Amino acid sequence: QVQLAESGGGLVQPGGSLRLSCAASGFTFSDYVMRWYRQAPGKERELVARITGASDSTNYADSVKGRFTISRDNAKNTVYLQMNSLKPEDTAVYYCNALLPFAYWGQGTQVTVSS
Repeated sequence: QVQLAESGGGLVQPGGSLRLSCAASGFTFSDYVMRWYRQAPGKERELVARITGASDSTNYADSVKGRFTISRDNAKNTVYLQMNSLKPEDTAVYYCNALLPFAYWGQGTQVTVSS
């Protein structure tokens, strides 16, 4: 069955960096767009970044442009989110998503940006 497993979250100071990973299984990973979402307490889940199967197109939320980079390794069935210049407002649970066409989600990884 389809499984998505995020890792790499943690506590980081403002201005710091983290790299999130999402390991996928149960489908032909390279055929599908992958997305990262986040959800902060009391807020709706929002799309952070997306990447096409061949990595030929990426899109970002305005709030993370220039700071976050999405990438993927189809040989490892893994999608990454490199997060630099982190701000307190980036604090959230981060989820990876695949639309196959049904939406599949991982369990999420907590990112906390605080001094």
